[in-house]
Amino acid sequence: MKKPPKLKGRTDPVFDLLGKSPHKERLSDYLALLKPLDDQERYLPFDELRYRWAPGLDSNLCWALVKKARTAQYSSLLPLGEPVQWGNFMLTPLAHKAVSAVDRQTTTAALEFMTSQIGEHAHFSYLLNDLIEDEAISSSQLEGAATTTRVAKEMLKRKRRPRTPDERMVIGNFKMMNFAWEKRYEPLSVALILDMHRVGVEGIDDAQYSPGEFRGNDDVVVQDGEGNTVHTPPPAAGVMSRLQLLAKWINQSHNDPEHVEYLHPLIKGIALHFALGYEHPFRDGNGRVARALFYWYMFKSDFSAFRYIAISILLRNAPVKYGRSYLNTEADDLDLTYFIDFQCSVILRAVSGFTQICQNHCGSGLARSHRV
Repeated sequence: MKKPPKLKGRTDPVFDLLGKSPHKERLSDYLALLKPLDDQERYLPFDELRYRWAPGLDSNLCWALVKKARTAQYSSLLPLGEPVQWGNFMLTPLAHKAVSAVDRQTTTAALEFMTSQIGEHAHFSYLLNDLIEDEAISSSQLEGAATTTRVAKEMLKRKRRPRTPDERMVIGNFKMMNFAWEKRYEPLSVALILDMHRVGVEGIDDAQYSPGEFRGNDDVVVQDGEGNTVHTPPPAAGVMSRLQLLAKWINQSHNDPEHVEYLHPLIKGIALHFALGYEHPFRDGNGRVARALFYWYMFKSDFSAFRYIAISILLRNAPVKYGRSYLNTEADDLDLTYFIDFQCSVILRAVSGFTQICQNHCGSGLARSHRV
């Protein structure tokens, strides 16, 4: 992946460059790029945009124009790393669509209304329990668990003891998701993060995972499929204080729409997901804890339908895009828009799938009631 060029100092001098040869002869072509999105309203990284610019244009100057338009719409999001750097983002049309879908279809009130329309309530309750299992299974498979969905579901439904480390991973994830639901009324704390990790990985391979303990050294890195290091987490020293800072930000209220710091819970939950993955505080199991914390925050924010919405099924089917959304953010000065947009696209599809299931059962239930 080619990283975007670093822009030195203020980007205002870009307009001085546009007035000089050879750029001024292509002035209209350059000025058409002074916008944060492409013509299809996508928030693309430099590595993809550079192939879409007209031949003959200076790619560094093109990027400077795009970046100038984006920074004008940035909002500071949360503190990350060591030394502390604030991650930024802008709310894209895709994010707006995801926020709207979440508000309309996943609140506790919306869930209660949908379930009240179902004819065979016992059958629907069985279906909801089935959906609860999906996230635990797919999150484990995303991390490499070599077990089929059918076998994993059979184990969970029969409460059979796990026979392999992969099955223990599924059980751990299932317990962690239930733990996230049970602890939804608690504030975020370092102790809660540690407990979530312990619940999720204890008994899988304790020597590998060190359940409920932060890594003590800097030998943990994130690698791609070819063994290349793509992310070096912040140093182990200071992990406690950085996560305390993260918890303070999460526990701070951003719910007042009249306030300049208003932030929708979906965006805040996605930011929490990113922050845990970026920090990588554990020897292993970081991705599972990061996704569980996203769910915990959505539960906490009264979006109860997320208990039945399995985001990891879609992430499992697009692991490269999932990983690249992290890398694009880190490569572009912690612009979290890339990660937020990818997660919003996944959440939109997951919410739509859940709503369709509910509507199908609602329709069949109403049809049966009419026949009676």
